[in-house]
Amino acid sequence: MAAISFETHPNQYRHWKLVVDGPIARLWMDVVQDTTEDDENYQRKLNSYDISVDIELWDATNRLRFEHPEVRVVVISSAKERIFCAGANIFMLAGSTHPFKVNFCKFTNETRLYIEDASEMSGQTYIAAVNGTASGGGYELALACDEIYLVDDRSSAVSFPEVPLLAVLPGTGGLTRLVDKRKVRKDLADVFSTTAEGIKGKRAQKWGLVDDVIAKSRFEEFISERARQIAGESETRIETPVVLTPLAPTETTTSIHYRYVNVTFEPNNRVAHLTISGPPEVGPQDPEEIRSLGAEWWPLRAYRELDDLLLRLRFNHETIGLVVISTRGDAEINLATEAPLVDSGNDWFIAEVRHHLRRVLKRLEATARSFFALADNGSCFAGSLFEVWLACDRGYMLDDRNKPTALYVSELSAGLLPMANGLSRLETRFLATPDRVNEVLLAETPFDAESAAQMGLVTFTPDELDWDDEIRIAVEERASLSPDALTGMEASLRFAGPETMETKIFARLSAWQNWIFQRPNSVGERGALSLYGKPERAQFDWRRT
Repeated sequence: MAAISFETHPNQYRHWKLVVDGPIARLWMDVVQDTTEDDENYQRKLNSYDISVDIELWDATNRLRFEHPEVRVVVISSAKERIFCAGANIFMLAGSTHPFKVNFCKFTNETRLYIEDASEMSGQTYIAAVNGTASGGGYELALACDEIYLVDDRSSAVSFPEVPLLAVLPGTGGLTRLVDKRKVRKDLADVFSTTAEGIKGKRAQKWGLVDDVIAKSRFEEFISERARQIAGESETRIETPVVLTPLAPTETTTSIHYRYVNVTFEPNNRVAHLTISGPPEVGPQDPEEIRSLGAEWWPLRAYRELDDLLLRLRFNHETIGLVVISTRGDAEINLATEAPLVDSGNDWFIAEVRHHLRRVLKRLEATARSFFALADNGSCFAGSLFEVWLACDRGYMLDDRNKPTALYVSELSAGLLPMANGLSRLETRFLATPDRVNEVLLAETPFDAESAAQMGLVTFTPDELDWDDEIRIAVEERASLSPDALTGMEASLRFAGPETMETKIFARLSAWQNWIFQRPNSVGERGALSLYGKPERAQFDWRRT
């Protein structure tokens, strides 16, 4: 498969049409059926989606937050007759490698979570105008919206056909949202999830699968009126938009270079070395001056670059197992530049940038790679970059008395960038000693290697004599371990504390789906997914595990 790029623009969309009219935006799904790539031998029938379709959706949800702050309501609907969305393209999945399936589902999960995040944090209410049948991932897309309205045309239904037809699960959070978000009864959810043809009409409404069923003759009128009603009840926002400019990294087979984020790959050793550079000078503090910088403001630019890199790493560099993260820059400059993220008041743009940082840090923690952070001479783990430090699986800090290294904590670590479990990274780190959180936050000086070790902020603190050897051994050891075992171990260790819908999706639903994706009942020669669209009937191994 060719390398995937995650940069696009509404002018380049092939599968979605974004129309903004004041406080109301319409996202029309109109998937191009024929693929153009030489290595793709399937058709995107019935508004089924592949990675290219979902990249456009992800891009649109981001741009609506930054480039259209006036939007209060987003309506997602289909431009095709009698079909809303048939979900992920089955032939694409059947012909994909296991790593691609897993990363595809993870990306689509994150995009649906970002829709919910836009509603919660940015006040953009999403309406699913289900103007045709929504099956599998199509209904999962609707479930991510705040409200779901189904057309009553005697044929349109919502369904999860994955279990009865494909021997897999709905891969984009559907089962979790069904019972946790829609609060559908367990027995009804069971019937629904094993009924291939789905549920339609008033029964869908009665079971809580949709909010209302509207006659076809007045469906569009109802959706338009409902959108206007919500927009009228929302706070009016008239702001200057911020355009998300292209990142345009320079990429080779062994490196990717952005302005502030750079990575080099050692394919033979299965290791990547990632360096994040802090701002070269103190940025503006006034919100208007910050908005004038737009997408070039360091916190937004740097974390957009990191986000893009994480996605490229997942899809285009499958054998890289360990990412070693370093930082470079002046910690005081970094803290001063990020100060508005804490003290911005109600400025919409600065708040959106902070929300973006939170999402990128979550993406890092959901990425199936080992992350080691190295704090050595010249490091800049300060403010949000200290959160990157905490997000890593291990942190090594050089104990050099002649050139002291330090960690700098800001108020961003006081819950402004929470994890998927709803806690801050410090709260998650110190579950056994919760008083330690305030000790760290209230410290008046940065943490050198000795004090960081005493407070439990580092894993190891080698001195300058042992540093190179200890890091080399740790890297070689990690890269030699089973990637499957590491993925499971890291996912189990990173999210201590309470469960949320988000952690359930990744730690329970996705984990089971990833296991099922390797089972013969689904992907074996006689498995249901492998035989989809063929006359043969699947043959199952009837043993329950």
